[in-house]
Amino acid sequence: MLRFLMLLCVFVAISFASEARAEKRVALVIGNSAYQNTPELKNPKNDGIDVAAALRRLGFEVFEGRDLDKRAMERLIRQFGVRLSGADLAVFFYAGHGVQIGGQNYLVPVDARLASEGDADFEGMALGLVLKQMEREAKTSIVLLDACRDNPLARNLARTMGTRSALIGQGLAEVKTGVGTLIGFSTQPGNVATDGTARNSPYAEALLKHMEAPGKDVSGVLIAVRNDVLRATDGKQVPWEHTSLTGQVFLKVDGAQTPAVALPPPAAMPPPSAMVMPNYDKEMEISFWNSVKGSKSPTVLQTYVDRYPSGAFAGLARVMIDELKQSGSLPPVGVLPDANRETPGLARALQTELRRVGCDPGGVDGNWGGKAKAALEQFARLANLSLPTPGQPTPAALDAVKGQKGRICPLECGAGQIEVNDRCVAKAAPERPAKRKTTDGAARAPRKGAAPKGGGMCWATQGGRGTGESLVPCSDSRAGVRAY
Repeated sequence: MLRFLMLLCVFVAISFASEARAEKRVALVIGNSAYQNTPELKNPKNDGIDVAAALRRLGFEVFEGRDLDKRAMERLIRQFGVRLSGADLAVFFYAGHGVQIGGQNYLVPVDARLASEGDADFEGMALGLVLKQMEREAKTSIVLLDACRDNPLARNLARTMGTRSALIGQGLAEVKTGVGTLIGFSTQPGNVATDGTARNSPYAEALLKHMEAPGKDVSGVLIAVRNDVLRATDGKQVPWEHTSLTGQVFLKVDGAQTPAVALPPPAAMPPPSAMVMPNYDKEMEISFWNSVKGSKSPTVLQTYVDRYPSGAFAGLARVMIDELKQSGSLPPVGVLPDANRETPGLARALQTELRRVGCDPGGVDGNWGGKAKAALEQFARLANLSLPTPGQPTPAALDAVKGQKGRICPLECGAGQIEVNDRCVAKAAPERPAKRKTTDGAARAPRKGAAPKGGGMCWATQGGRGTGESLVPCSDSRAGVRAY
């Protein structure tokens, strides 16, 4: 009997160990160095390569990308989001440029220009998008951002925004996390981190040194990282974290630790309404959804899913796409007979994109009129593109406009305006010439036969010749008065 109990205990222990080893761990690693519109960064690419290798040794399934443009970043993040479902531990490491606008943080793809304030939503990647996916799908989330480097794109953007430049903060903004999440920055909010002169940045170098150490939970690892970075930068750079973890989390799992996080009993967990969710702007997502939701074209609906793969309406959009494909009631390829009646969403989406690239389609209302047609034709001409049905709202036209970064159509200012920093502003009013003065400082009397300036009224003479004449306003003149 004793032997049976001992064998049973051994079996249970092996079963628990197997479950621990079967923990689902997923990681996303991005390192952007080769920026096209600002000087190249030296270390982020190396940081990404080395951190990805370390996470693989720690048992993570790693999604890795280097020098990614906007589309490539969106595609990789979408793949990562699909694998997050049911994950016990998710890690996201990003190295490269980042920018905060109005308290919102954006990760910067290598092809971003950021010429105007609105470009961040189209050319940048909102940190809140990744964070929300992780918090929704994974039990525990760790986000590590080495994205506070000095950013020339942010400085250029601040210059173009004039009095609104205060919205462009230095470094990244503080982020509030949901329960079960830790977010770490390479330096404190509003400060700038150094890129480093060795293979890795000071933050990544310290992280690589400690993240595989056995017996240390994530909090202990990041304390050791902070101390190393402080020493390496003479106290100028202070790594910082915001955590809502509910127990210890170990990156290096051995027989002494259980990889799962020790959560409190269900009754102790706060209700979902009390959890602090990431603060990110939903207005643009809702606006985009409203522009495509009425479409009968799977291609148009897919544009929303591609941009917001975990958005509030992503599930509904996928269902609508499947139903349209199964029903077989698809519009002819490349041609929409009546965009206003059949697919107003396509017209609205195309109007939105045309306005983004500076080609004025008139209103963004789904009514495809002459002005919208002219805007699309102007875009195609200036972008040197040949569209299958020129001037008409088709999926091919939408894809063509979406693929352009920054302004395509030149800025056209109205009468009395001039272009300043890619915006139309009113011309300064010319100064009025000063009144002529006599030697004693008094205003000179108007010359006979000429109307004095001022008031826009006419003048006349009163009195007869030889008896003296005086100038009076025409409204005061009487019979015999000669007007001038």
